Amino acid sequence: MAFGQEKMAEYVVKMADERGRTLQQVENGYSEAEVRDRFAAQGFLVHSVKPRGLLSGGEITLGKRRKVRQSEFIIFNQQFLTLIHAGLPILNALELLIKRQRNAYLRSLLENVKDRVKSGELLSDAFVAQGAFPKLYTTTLLAGEKSGNMEEVLTRFISFQRLSQGFRKKLAVSLVYPTLLVTVVVVMLSFLVTYVVPQFAQLFSSLNAQLPPMTTFMLAVGDFSRQYFVYIAIGLVVVVLGLWRWKNTAKGADQIDRAILAMPLIGPIVLKQQVATFARTLSTLLMGGLPLVPAMETAGSSMSSRRIVTGIADATNSVREGRQLSLSLEDEKIFPDLAVEMIEVGESTGALPAMLTSVAEFYEEDVQTALGAAMALIEPVILIIMAIFVGGVIISLYLPLFSLGAGGFH
Repeated sequence: MAFGQEKMAEYVVKMADERGRTLQQVENGYSEAEVRDRFAAQGFLVHSVKPRGLLSGGEITLGKRRKVRQSEFIIFNQQFLTLIHAGLPILNALELLIKRQRNAYLRSLLENVKDRVKSGELLSDAFVAQGAFPKLYTTTLLAGEKSGNMEEVLTRFISFQRLSQGFRKKLAVSLVYPTLLVTVVVVMLSFLVTYVVPQFAQLFSSLNAQLPPMTTFMLAVGDFSRQYFVYIAIGLVVVVLGLWRWKNTAKGADQIDRAILAMPLIGPIVLKQQVATFARTLSTLLMGGLPLVPAMETAGSSMSSRRIVTGIADATNSVREGRQLSLSLEDEKIFPDLAVEMIEVGESTGALPAMLTSVAEFYEEDVQTALGAAMALIEPVILIIMAIFVGGVIISLYLPLFSLGAGGFH
């Protein structure tokens, strides 16, 4: 029986690579034997293949399948596009790239893609079945298959990924210095409170003198931190894990999004970044030939803000019912007025994809400018806060010594 006619299932594969490293991953397959043979053919030493899930007698696996690194995926698609442009059939191009692929995880995924395509599946469906590739990519492939212009849609996807990767790198670089400052503040305060303050406490205890209230308070904080440091650390870990789990719930994600978007400096920057990402993603899909409603569904699902995801989903339903995109987004009151107006102009002139690209470029530049201004304000604020806390600790510890020098202790 052909693979395409069998029922797919998920299997937990335990194996070792050519270096002897033990690996475990969840893999889609038609049977335990088929999955075992597939990985054995790739050079892996397969220890076990078990159905995923408790009811099927397999193991319970936690978390989602890991995603492919963006940089490696861009390189793969550049090579894939080059081979297709040179006239190679898709199967031959995949076989050649699999042989040259050094990443064992990506190679195993591509092997499965190749097997599925060989059995008659569409390339887009084969990538969807892996569960490790972005929906934007699989939707782009589907648009290329429907339009018969795979080269063009892959070119647009690669351009989009390059711009997206460059934008994220700029954001990360902008946040390095503030993050470093905050880390230094936390480490310095922790050292002062848990080590320096207790040393001064021993000194003042030997003096047997009346201490100022500020010093007494600081010594009490230091003594408490030293005695209950382990419990404090455990409590912080529990709180962080609790917040993380709460963030993954619908209510928690919505409330956190609302809090972030309402922040004076950070909120507008986050909103503009999400608008730029949505506009560029939607433009890429529309240029690839995808209809507006499916393109909105895919672009909306790629957003990180739960509130914006919900707003775009509601706007998508309005567009499905026949309303204009600009009016639908305006009703949700999430997108900035300028973005809505630019989209309205694009709709009225029949150049929506090009206008969405302009919206993305405008807000990406605006985010960079706003982020630079925010960092210029946040950095001195962090330094001031650090000076206040550290200075307060030092003053509270040295006040009794000043009194001692002035003859205050008897």
